[in-house]
Amino acid sequence: MLQVETDAEGWPESERWQAIADKAVRAAIAHSPDARFLTEPVLVEVSVKFTSDEEVHTLNRDYRQKDKPTNVLSFPMVQEDLLDAIDQNSDDGEVLLGDIVLAHGVCVREAAEKGVSVEAHATHLVVHGTFHLLGYDHMTDADAEEMEQAERDALASLGIEDPYAIED
Repeated sequence: MLQVETDAEGWPESERWQAIADKAVRAAIAHSPDARFLTEPVLVEVSVKFTSDEEVHTLNRDYRQKDKPTNVLSFPMVQEDLLDAIDQNSDDGEVLLGDIVLAHGVCVREAAEKGVSVEAHATHLVVHGTFHLLGYDHMTDADAEEMEQAERDALASLGIEDPYAIED
């Protein structure tokens, strides 16, 4: 069973972002080897925070030593090699998978550059962040291809076009 906690501080119409976060996290998990998190009795929680560029800049500087804002940050709380061990006996049946944080201004700018809605881009970023919580990364070309394909599949299930398609 999945629970998505959302905080949309500084984002307009904050209640709409909770629905976007919920569907994005669920789609990513459904298109991963950990799809069981959607149906098993263990409570798996993901926290999604939609916040300011300034807050993301601070987090990026403090945790990644990159002194600039970025579009999305993920903070996994479960080591990748322990994901398979999560079951109803884990921490009284509750597991915090991790936190995802999106920067408003960066997201809005990137959506405009890509010619997509802010909602579609934010959905992609939450899907991307969720895959990071599930142990995916893009450190090598092979890992990046695997992660991008997983993102494409999850986004397609939500009716969102391939964000990695190359425009002619």
